[in-house]
Amino acid sequence: MKSVPKSHHDLLKDETKAFAYLATLNRDSSPQVTPVWFNTDGEYILVNSAKGRVKDRNMRARPNVALCLQDPTNPYRYLQIQGKIIEITEQGADEHIDALMFKYRGEAKYTYRRPGEQRVRYKVQIKKVDAHG
Repeated sequence: MKSVPKSHHDLLKDETKAFAYLATLNRDSSPQVTPVWFNTDGEYILVNSAKGRVKDRNMRARPNVALCLQDPTNPYRYLQIQGKIIEITEQGADEHIDALMFKYRGEAKYTYRRPGEQRVRYKVQIKKVDAHG
């Protein structure tokens, strides 16, 4: 990812297992923050959620988001990312959440689905990056 300093590229790799704190905006413009699993496709940050959740509704209505990716071994080292949701899709979302389950838990299948839950994958285009630590 060309906009992320090389000093912090490790935070984007699957081996690091860094969490992202995703900030979205509610209808009244108040912020909503959720820790999320993520990975990248080399250019974009990819996150996953269930259709109908607060963050899903927020990202559909207001696509500007912020992410904080924290180094799991040093909380003072992190990336602040401002971005925009440029794609929302259900296609491939089940496979994506399974890949995230493997990254973070070492298990092949995401086992936390609720009956009738539809997974959604979001593609975040990075607009601004601040690296710390």
